[in-house]
Amino acid sequence: MGQTAGFLYELGLLKRYKRTGWLIAGIRDPESIAEHSFRAAVIASVLAEMEGADPARAALLSLFHDSQETRLTDIPYLARPYVTKASNEEVTGHQVRGLPEPVAEMIKRVVGEYEGKASAEAVCARDADKLECLLQAVEYREQGNQNTQPWIDSSLTQLQTESAKRLAREALETGSLEWLARAMNGD
Repeated sequence: MGQTAGFLYELGLLKRYKRTGWLIAGIRDPESIAEHSFRAAVIASVLAEMEGADPARAALLSLFHDSQETRLTDIPYLARPYVTKASNEEVTGHQVRGLPEPVAEMIKRVVGEYEGKASAEAVCARDADKLECLLQAVEYREQGNQNTQPWIDSSLTQLQTESAKRLAREALETGSLEWLARAMNGD
């Protein structure tokens, strides 16, 4: 069981590793990879429900979508043309060595499904990754950072589902704290 606990400790690194793209944008204390993955999983479940897919499956795919970054870190898009890296499936295979076989196989299936982009849940999870980035960019912009527009634009162009596109438009038309005003008014 020591290897399973070790895997869980390894995933804990995602709470400490920061999303590097935001550092390039000038964000002083950017979100962690784990913070990103949490909201992406919630978004994936919402999108899946809206798209008629399995919300639990989409959330699960999102939870593991960046798990390889414990070993690769968060390589910014700017660096990707200059860096050769192992595939996420290959990294996952190394990460789960020694885990109980059913657990290792489940994690490899989840990562493979996400990377394969074929299932409705994988499409929703991938859209959730981009939509979460868009929401975070809007929040950073509202906090005074004026360098986030490229992340918003990039996220918008990569969305596939109509539900994600609709949510993105809604997010851009409202402020990140509009929900608070409604809640305070009893709505």
